[in-house]
Amino acid sequence: MIARLWRGATAEARGDEYYRYLRETGLKEYRATPGNRGAHVFRRFREGRTEFLLISKWEWWDAIRRFAGDEIEKAVYYPKDQEFLVSMDPTVDHYEVLEGPASPERS
Repeated sequence: MIARLWRGATAEARGDEYYRYLRETGLKEYRATPGNRGAHVFRRFREGRTEFLLISKWEWWDAIRRFAGDEIEKAVYYPKDQEFLVSMDPTVDHYEVLEGPASPERS
């Protein structure tokens, strides 16, 4: 399993509004993509901003390509993201999931 990590931040006052937008766009698209195994959304308030960390789980690299296209390290953004986000990191991070609640046991 592969974890895909994306980070973004909005003005603190727009955090709830952006979260609703995330649910309508990226999170909805994650769930609709074959090979997606769910996502966790984390939020914190820091220095007048609402910061988000999304960790989506994918069966394997091909599942991520179904969502993100061939350039899997490139972040996926939606039309209104520019209205909300204070910066737009062009890339995401990926990690192989070695252990977790639903991970197979490893020797």
